[in-house]
Amino acid sequence: MSDKIKIFTISDHPLSPSGVGTQTRYVIEGMLKTGKYQFVSFGGAMKHANHDPMRTEEWGDDWIIWPVDGYGTQDHVRAMIRQQKPDILWFMTDPRFYEWLWSIDNEVRVNVPMVYYHVWDNYPYPSFNRKFYLANDHIACISRLTHDIVKTVAPEVDSSYVPHAVDGDIFKPLDLTEVKAFRISKNLDDKFVVFWNSRNARRKQSGTLIWWFKEFLDRVGHDKACLIMHTDVKDVHGQDLEAIIHELGLVNGEVLFSREKVDSQALAAMYNMADVTVCISDAEGFGLSTLESLSSGTPIIVNMTGGLQDQVTDGENWFGVGIEPSSKAIIGSQQVPYIYEDRISKEDFIAALTKIYEMSPEERMALGATGRDWTQDRFNFDKFIESWDELLTSVYNEKGSWEDRKGYLPYEAKVF
Repeated sequence: MSDKIKIFTISDHPLSPSGVGTQTRYVIEGMLKTGKYQFVSFGGAMKHANHDPMRTEEWGDDWIIWPVDGYGTQDHVRAMIRQQKPDILWFMTDPRFYEWLWSIDNEVRVNVPMVYYHVWDNYPYPSFNRKFYLANDHIACISRLTHDIVKTVAPEVDSSYVPHAVDGDIFKPLDLTEVKAFRISKNLDDKFVVFWNSRNARRKQSGTLIWWFKEFLDRVGHDKACLIMHTDVKDVHGQDLEAIIHELGLVNGEVLFSREKVDSQALAAMYNMADVTVCISDAEGFGLSTLESLSSGTPIIVNMTGGLQDQVTDGENWFGVGIEPSSKAIIGSQQVPYIYEDRISKEDFIAALTKIYEMSPEERMALGATGRDWTQDRFNFDKFIESWDELLTSVYNEKGSWEDRKGYLPYEAKVF
């Protein structure tokens, strides 16, 4: 029997390119490299050709992935815990997707502590989440905003601030000669390149970005700049981006679409090719593309919402332009009764884009270099792995599992 700490994870499929999937993989691979852990994972949030368990060549039996529909079911979880006997259950994404799991927390936590990597976008304080927060042994928070929310709504629950990270050995500034050759190969050498790497979904404001970029071009010249959008232009959760560029007459290379999935090295080259990366989502828990951009040495323009505001400034210095929302509407649903939706104005966005555009290449490069230094300090990949190792080890030692379970008072039936 292995003496390694066995962790059961539930998230987007950890080999998928989503932000949640990518961060899950970073955590798992980082822990595996310590030699202290084993993982069994539910790989969710995608369609599967089959549901056979998967092993990676590198990690073999130390990491087994079970493809599941959605994020699995209560019976799936019960079976995994009973058969695999993990020491910790770790799960990540928006709370909306885990009500079913928290409803059986008394079954899980009697034997296994639950560690939740929490994604939340905005205020007001979601008191409706309190019952979910109380069903965890520890909540790790992706942003300072999220950590403040947890400490305020459920102060009795152990929590910590553990921001995302990216691999600085992949997302790094490339040789200038290589970057210039890449730009020339794409006929972009003499243009100001704006990069957008997000899912084409409503909250990402993909259509708004194209519309506003057209007005920016009207001011500086349609031959002076190019917007590259790395996304699915026909995503059912977003807008028909091809229809928009045809409507606006942006069919002469002003807007280019990168439609195919690419590996991390190719993505890093795209960030290096760009003069600025933008993210104007009206809600963004963290914003992985902007951190990848900063790590690659390219400045960012962001809406000052969610985790984006953690990245663009250290409180004194700026690593791009942060745009304060011009409106904060309360929206909601049956699951989430209220939350702010942060919208920026067109004029503020165009002013931010113009500010970066009017910088000299040397000024943009210097700004990008400070962003790179910032990511290596605050969002350092090694620190990220070290933080998770310390957190999971402390939960294992202090909370225990199975026969050694501590810190959780189970229900029991007694005969008097």
